Amino acid sequence: MPIQHIDLAGRASDYPEALSTYNDKTPEWRVLLYPHRSLPATGFVWVIAVLCCGLSVPLFGVFGTAAFWGVLPFLIITVAALWGFIMRNYRDGHIVEELTLWQDRLTLVHIDPKGTRKDWQANPYWVQVAEHKKPVKHYLTLKGGPREVELGAFLSAEERIALKHQLEDELKNLPA
Repeated sequence: MPIQHIDLAGRASDYPEALSTYNDKTPEWRVLLYPHRSLPATGFVWVIAVLCCGLSVPLFGVFGTAAFWGVLPFLIITVAALWGFIMRNYRDGHIVEELTLWQDRLTLVHIDPKGTRKDWQANPYWVQVAEHKKPVKHYLTLKGGPREVELGAFLSAEERIALKHQLEDELKNLPA
């Protein structure tokens, strides 16, 4: 699932891969958001292998003729194009968002596929989780400061709803 809850049992320590820290305090709640990967690396290998085997079948009938050299470049271009599109999809999917909640601060760190980092923070007392109908169903934004930021735009509608409820519960149960 593209929502990974970081176990902070006992609140004893933070995890070392954290994108955000705050005065060496341990957060009350932390969650990582990332896009769903429906085709793992082994699946990618199988897709390319099956495609190559399937596209080589027509070549057996024309092997050794001039038609072989006329068909072969198109088959190679087809495999290369699929390979390139899947690799592009993997690169575009390297988005990570980390939502971290302390008693007196909420931070959102967004890292896009190019590695650009965007940080947002606000006082959790003033944060509002808003749900919009556009640009996608159950689009979430956080507002609590000078600007409004989107949250988990790459998640499915069901995952955004679950995240909204979890975040609202955490904000309500935050110690004063």
